[in-house]
Amino acid sequence: MTHDAETFLRRAIALAAEAREAGDPPFGSLLVGPDGSVLAEERNTSIADNDITAHPELKLARWAAQRLDPETAAATTMYTSCEPCGMCGGAIARSGLGRVVYALSTEQLDAIKPGGGWPVVPQDGPALHDEASAVVAGYY
Repeated sequence: MTHDAETFLRRAIALAAEAREAGDPPFGSLLVGPDGSVLAEERNTSIADNDITAHPELKLARWAAQRLDPETAAATTMYTSCEPCGMCGGAIARSGLGRVVYALSTEQLDAIKPGGGWPVVPQDGPALHDEASAVVAGYY
């Protein structure tokens, strides 16, 4: 890990501390451009905003998708205090960001949480393949 990467991760951790001090879950992230400059920073505001999707990684992915051209987005690095959750990981992939560097893994985070991680929600499917695929076919 480079000195710059450690500096950016420490900033993500400081943003997580700010979130916690404000009464929100302790998560923070920043997006660094191809030239090494910080493009944007976010912290978790899911309690303050009463919005379960107000994760910093999702907010930065949304920001990048709205403001960066695909080439620039692909050359960015997101530094984040914890490994992105599934929701955020999907948004990061769709926004075209180039790389993610995180401090705590999901496994490490779950080991810290009382009771571990989130419960698994049962899912059933696939179903109605022909009907569902007819709507999607030709879109992509």
